[in-house]
Amino acid sequence: MWKRTTTVVTRVRDFDDRPAFDDPPAEVIAEAAGAFGLLASSARLHIVWALAQGESDVTGLADRVGGALPAVSQHLTKLKLAGLVRSRREGRRQVYFVDDPDIVAVVRLLVGQLAERADPNPARRLRGAGA
Repeated sequence: MWKRTTTVVTRVRDFDDRPAFDDPPAEVIAEAAGAFGLLASSARLHIVWALAQGESDVTGLADRVGGALPAVSQHLTKLKLAGLVRSRREGRRQVYFVDDPDIVAVVRLLVGQLAERADPNPARRLRGAGA
């Protein structure tokens, strides 16, 4: 019993010994919540994930994420308005991309970690860990 109690106390102490960070301003929290709110849609998260891997036009995105062209276009409009996605014209095509490396990093980290946990093959998880 003593050893178990000691372990719990040590964990709490370790947590309390971490450096404290000041809370960000309310505006920053609200902006982050807005971004996470947009990414709470699995379709939009999939679009951002795909764009984090490389730019694409709406037709390529619709094919990749398995969505209808009008729906993917609407999702892209919302993501653009929020500043999570940008676009440029290439001839007659509109090409979409994620220009914020922090958004790319967050999406890759979260989706990558969840995909790794869901993979039932530990050998494959280890091979992809360095990528």
